[in-house]
Amino acid sequence: MAEQRRSERLDQPAEPRKVKLPRFDPEAFGRWSEGIARGMGTANFIVYMTVVISAWFAWNTLAPADLRFDPYTFTFLTLVLSLQASYAAPLILLAQNRQADRDRVSLEEDRRRATAQKADTEYLAREIAALRIALGEVATRDFVRSELARLAEELDEAQQRRHRLDRRHHDPAHD
Repeated sequence: MAEQRRSERLDQPAEPRKVKLPRFDPEAFGRWSEGIARGMGTANFIVYMTVVISAWFAWNTLAPADLRFDPYTFTFLTLVLSLQASYAAPLILLAQNRQADRDRVSLEEDRRRATAQKADTEYLAREIAALRIALGEVATRDFVRSELARLAEELDEAQQRRHRLDRRHHDPAHD
């Protein structure tokens, strides 16, 4: 009961009424507007418009006076073309905005990929530098061969000395 009295009071603002308007998918409208803008941006559209306007002029200047629907000043044609322009401009702008949004998303994705690629390239450059440094410390094949040859010579000399020492110890004439 208190609710009814409150809504009936004239000193209190009424609660806003909820008007249910039909809802439509904005993406569907955007796709439709892009289709219209894409169609208007073709040579076919210009040719068709030229044919229609030429036919309009021809009919309204050459046809018998009682069959003409838009006399000489072509007021109705002006109205139709103005109406077309008034709808075409916002549709084209909407299509351009949607394209700009797609371009922005694409640019952000390209930047993300470029950043990741740069990080990968820097990582690989560091790894290659580390490998070069490590390879600088690794013995080369020629160095290893020369060291092995030197060690083989030392072993041969050591074996020869040992062999001479063994002969001296076993040689009875030497005692």
